Amino acid sequence: MDKFQAMLVFKAVVDHGGFTAAARKLNISPSAATKNITSLEDSLGAQLLSRSTRRINLTDYGRDFYHSCVTILDALEEAESSVRAKNKAAKGLVRIVMPYSFGRVTFTPELPSFFAENPEISLDVHFSDDPLDIIKEGFDLAVRSRELEDSQLIQRVLHKGPIITVASPEHLARHGAPQTPQDLASRPCIVGNYGAEWRFKDPDGTDLRVPVQSVLTLRNGDAVREAAVAGLGFAQSTWWLFRKDLQNGNLVAVLEDFEREAVPISVCYPAKKHVPHKVARVLDFLTRITDARPSRRPRLAAAQ
Repeated sequence: MDKFQAMLVFKAVVDHGGFTAAARKLNISPSAATKNITSLEDSLGAQLLSRSTRRINLTDYGRDFYHSCVTILDALEEAESSVRAKNKAAKGLVRIVMPYSFGRVTFTPELPSFFAENPEISLDVHFSDDPLDIIKEGFDLAVRSRELEDSQLIQRVLHKGPIITVASPEHLARHGAPQTPQDLASRPCIVGNYGAEWRFKDPDGTDLRVPVQSVLTLRNGDAVREAAVAGLGFAQSTWWLFRKDLQNGNLVAVLEDFEREAVPISVCYPAKKHVPHKVARVLDFLTRITDARPSRRPRLAAAQ
C-alpha cells in the first residue's frame, strides 16, 4: 500500500463527501478509492469511516486521523512549495571544477555579467586538469576537455575546434614557417601535455605522428601559451587556448592544412530528472561564453 496515496484519498473522501467525488477529484476510479481506504483501515487496525447507502461519516478514530492527515499533507505541500520557489528563484551555491586555463582565460573574465544577471547565486570554483569523480566530490558541474566515460553523467558539448600549431611572429621571423609537420624535427618546440610526438592529419586524411625537437617541456597549458608568446618556440594545443593571442597577433598559426580535430570542450553534470534552476543558469552561462567558432587565423605573411 502507498500510505501517502491512501492519506490523500482519505482526505479527499472526507472533503468531498464520498468515494465517487473523491475519485473524480484525484482522477482515479471509485473502486481504487475504496481499495485505498480499506487498505488504510486494515493497516491501522481501526475503522475510519462508517458507510451507509446515502452518506459516509467519520468515526472517532477517523476524525483524529483526518486532522493528522491535514497537518501532514499541508506540511508536505509547504515543503514542496518552498523547494519549487527556491529552484525558480535561482538561489544558492553551485560547485564547479574546471581546467586551469579555461577558468583563467574563459570563465573568470566573464563573471561580472553572470553575477549581474544572477545576484542570488554564489559559485565555489575549483581548478584541476585531472579526472575527478564529481558525484563523490560533490560538484554540480565539471568542465572537461576529455572523453566522458562515466555513465552517471550527462555531457553537453560547449565547443569544438582543431588542434593547432602556433609560434610568435618574432620566432617565425628568426626560424621561418614550417611547410610540413616533419620540418618541426629541426625547429625549437615547446612541449606540453601532448608530449614530444605531435599528431597531425594529412590533407588526404592520413594521421601523422611527428617527433619534435623539444627545447622546453611545460606541464601546463597557460605556461605553454605564454612561452609561445615569448618567442621560445613552436607550440601545439587546442585553438581555444590560443584564440585570444591569435586575434591580437601575438601568435600566428602554421601548418593549417595539417590540423586535426580536438576533443570537444564539454560540461558534465550528474544525471538527474530535474536540474536545479541555479545549475541550469550556470549551464546556460557556460554555453554563452563558449559560443565561438574557429576563424581563419593570420598566416605568416600577415604577421610580417
